[in-house]
Amino acid sequence: MTTPYYAVIFTSRRTEGDHGYAEAAERMVALAREQPGFLGVESARGEDGLGITVSYWASEAAILAWKHHPEHSQIRERGRSTWYAECQTRVCRVERDYRFHL
Repeated sequence: MTTPYYAVIFTSRRTEGDHGYAEAAERMVALAREQPGFLGVESARGEDGLGITVSYWASEAAILAWKHHPEHSQIRERGRSTWYAECQTRVCRVERDYRFHL
């Protein structure tokens, strides 16, 4: 990715049980990939239920369009009512990034 770009960091702690979460999460990643300005996503969840998903975007306008996408808005509400005991979203501008791999 060429800097600068934006990162949306979503940290959450899950409630017990799936309740359709896995299917909805897959759908949201697929839908995000279709959005203008989407650059990628990385996600991890620990055994304690703490998860971090970082999505990358070309602009703040792209992030806001995603935030207001009707299907994404519905899933966010379901997350608050069903899947998450707590969650936090941070939006950051990435000025530099460094990479190393073998």
